[in-house]
Amino acid sequence: MPRAPLTAATVVLRAADLADAQGLDAVTLAAVARSLGVQTPSLYGHVRDLAALRDGVTVLALDELADRVADAVVGRAGADALEGFATAHRVFAHEHPGRWEALHRRAGPEAVETTAAGRVVRLTEAVLLGYRVPAADRVHATRVLGAALSGFLDLERLGSFDHRSPAPEESWRELLRSLHLVLSRWTTRDPFPSEGP
Repeated sequence: MPRAPLTAATVVLRAADLADAQGLDAVTLAAVARSLGVQTPSLYGHVRDLAALRDGVTVLALDELADRVADAVVGRAGADALEGFATAHRVFAHEHPGRWEALHRRAGPEAVETTAAGRVVRLTEAVLLGYRVPAADRVHATRVLGAALSGFLDLERLGSFDHRSPAPEESWRELLRSLHLVLSRWTTRDPFPSEGP
């Protein structure tokens, strides 16, 4: 049976699948070429170098995550939208650990400026808009939300919650309640002590 033609998309998809199976560190040009049954130089017509290949995985992951988040938040606002947004991230992290890992690396400027990255930003802002977070504060709120979700999901992925009760699911619900409280009171929250009155 003839091999499917090699394209940039097939190379990146194979790299993403390899990342899911073995971790992002396993994604090398040689490993991807081997899994495709070609020599490493054959990849250079489709990806510039290893950094570009991993950026491709990041962009693919952003696009796939954006699809899931869009489905999860459409027609929802406030706590419902937050739950859909967060759950979409959690399911994606569980199902695609390598792609999830690719979302937590320093990507190149070309990857950061892609349509996929912009979709994720706009979907996040839509959730924050439902909480009436002012435009000037949305970068801060996005970072708070992202740090909370990513921190929990990375610890969960590593098995850090497996050694004591209660189950991680209960802590996940507490995390969502806490984020809902923070976002709901964003404009009326008390100043941090070092900020003064």
